[in-house]
Amino acid sequence: MIRRRTLLAATGGALLGGALATGTARADATVPVNPALSYGSWEGWGTSLAWWANVFGARDDFADLFFTTRSVTYDGTSLPGLGLNIARYNLGACSWNSVGGTTMAVSPNIPAFKQIEGYWQDWNNEDPASSAWDWTADATQRAMLVKATARGATSELFANSPMWWMCLNHNPSGAADGGTNLQPWNHRQHASHLAAVALYAKSHWGVDFATVEPFNEPSSSWWTATGTQEGCHLDSTVQAAVLPYLRSELDKRGLTSTRIAASDETSYDLARTTWNSFSATTKGYVDRVNVHGYQGSGGRRDLLYTDVVTTARKALWNSETGDGDGTGYTLAFNLLYDFRWLHPTAWVYWQVMDPSAGWAMIAYDERTLQPTTVQTKYYVMAQFSRHVRPGMRILDTGVSNAVAAYDGGGRRLVIVALNTSASSQTLTFDLSRFTTVTGGPGGLVPRWTTVTTGGGDLYRARSDTYLSGKTLSVPFPAKAVQTLQVDGVTV
Repeated sequence: MIRRRTLLAATGGALLGGALATGTARADATVPVNPALSYGSWEGWGTSLAWWANVFGARDDFADLFFTTRSVTYDGTSLPGLGLNIARYNLGACSWNSVGGTTMAVSPNIPAFKQIEGYWQDWNNEDPASSAWDWTADATQRAMLVKATARGATSELFANSPMWWMCLNHNPSGAADGGTNLQPWNHRQHASHLAAVALYAKSHWGVDFATVEPFNEPSSSWWTATGTQEGCHLDSTVQAAVLPYLRSELDKRGLTSTRIAASDETSYDLARTTWNSFSATTKGYVDRVNVHGYQGSGGRRDLLYTDVVTTARKALWNSETGDGDGTGYTLAFNLLYDFRWLHPTAWVYWQVMDPSAGWAMIAYDERTLQPTTVQTKYYVMAQFSRHVRPGMRILDTGVSNAVAAYDGGGRRLVIVALNTSASSQTLTFDLSRFTTVTGGPGGLVPRWTTVTTGGGDLYRARSDTYLSGKTLSVPFPAKAVQTLQVDGVTV
């Protein structure tokens, strides 16, 4: 995560600062919602498990907070469950055994809670039923995966690095120079490890991974032997070599319906470069393009969408993102930018719990590994994840500070909007293109408010706003995020 923070500051910071300075919405703006232009069915919201689940995976209260919409008591306060429905499980690269006198090389800078234990621990035997595999490994992160699944979440299996013994220097944090670190003779073995875990999870854990992602920010060069986490540089030619092996290894285990995602590059522009470097054959192995959002408000989201969705007709997710702004304003700003230009069908925050209060939704102490403060960012996330639900259609609004989602069966329109101004303003939503718009009793439109500037509403429900025909005017405090629930809507 340190490297990811650095990247955001280096490549996204200036762009983000400029965007926030120039992206101020004018006062009393009108936002038209267009039901004729849709960007697909929403698949959901998620988080990667990895480090926080390696610490807190045994706790049911956190499973309920993150993977249900129930009200959950935490530290004496009732919190709205976020309702995440996607769990990304990090297949580890570490083990502490010796194989023929060889042991894992360890970065001096990686903390213990970021060392995730893998299952295939001895390269001498590929049989998952043999003693070369330890299926008791990674018990705590795995416990949270099972809890999330029991609460209705779908899951993705991904790897930050191949197992340490597959790495050229036996170091799962990366090569000394940040170069490619997967041994060429272990391309298939990396795929085999992933596929074997996917099958074992289905057979023994009750977890059926919908997708497998073999890479994590593979083209980035900061994965070094002295890094602070697991990581491995794999250039696009190595990625292209691994992908057919992964398809083959899944298929021969009967996992023919398990899809492949790639390549989880760190930015929109790099994802586009990698994707366009693949041959048509290589692209054929990829069912969905995953991208990370660490370019902040920079990068050509629109061109990535065109290349992946319009041209290649593949699915597209923002499969990992995060930022150091604990107020949640940056999260809302960049997420709404994604809705406007990237048009993903799912959105995944990296770590809902983190030792850095800015990055966290709920923070914890890195030394004691005890949970601490709920950040305003948590409540901002609730505005989106509790209301824009799987199966809704994402509709066009024509602006970068509001998203609209429509539930046809429930005749409900949800709008989540951000006031980017430093002063209060009124946003008016034009719903005239819908056939009927009635709202609740008397035209009531429930709304929820989170003020990111501090000292204001966190997730306050209000019942004081009403339709005027097919128009809805709503007061927004400065830098506030609000959700509006308009019932009785038909297209």
